[in-house]
Amino acid sequence: MGEPEPQEQRSRDHIVVEHLEKSFGTNRVLRDVNMAIGRSEVAVIIGGSGAGKTTLLKILIGLDRPTSGAILVDGVDMTRLSRSKLSELRRKFGMVFQYSALLDSMNVLDNVAFPLREHTKLKEKEIRAKVREKLSVLKLENVDAKYPSELSGGMRKRVALARALMLEPQAILYDEPTSGLDPLTSRLVDDLILETRDRFGVTSIVISHDMAGALRMADCIFLLARGEVVASGSPKKLVAGSNKIVQDFIEASGIDAERLTNPTG
Repeated sequence: MGEPEPQEQRSRDHIVVEHLEKSFGTNRVLRDVNMAIGRSEVAVIIGGSGAGKTTLLKILIGLDRPTSGAILVDGVDMTRLSRSKLSELRRKFGMVFQYSALLDSMNVLDNVAFPLREHTKLKEKEIRAKVREKLSVLKLENVDAKYPSELSGGMRKRVALARALMLEPQAILYDEPTSGLDPLTSRLVDDLILETRDRFGVTSIVISHDMAGALRMADCIFLLARGEVVASGSPKKLVAGSNKIVQDFIEASGIDAERLTNPTG
């Protein structure tokens, strides 16, 4: 992709990735990745198996370091931070893992309370009040005593999102949030991501292979192939463009891209 925009032109950007590279030995997994994600935008990083999405996700949340390049969060390059400073910055990020990653041995209240108990000195009464408030906002009243195995796939996603929101992050990363879900529940999860953005003002980064969901909810899509961003832009821009990789991906998804990007048309 082209050069990232000059610093003065992207002051509104929340997260900026510049010339990111990652290699494991001689295997070059990410190649000159550049992205600019605006504050409170929904950005979808989409690609097939082996595209480099998982590696990019780990680097974005600070679980791995790039070989070279920079990731600026509010202008601070997280790749150059010490371990303690990086840990502090990571608290600005919430994470919703693939398949929710809830602890089966804990009920909903304890799952959602976990970040507060680990990272704050709040009293138990305050923690429980905050958890119940967040569950209510996400339409999860009266489930705090239930266990993950008693919940539907969509409800587990909501519980995982409630947990991710407990430390009031500025950004939330979603790892394949619709993986393993039926089409109807997948669309409900897409709506949940948008509702969360609108209600809490968070920047949302969604790692996905679901082109239908990307076209429905993204402000900007980054298509990753063989470790490179081969196309980026708004859903309408990508659908209207002539990039063959994009068009092949849309065709393989078996969706009516025009209908998704023009729902009232």
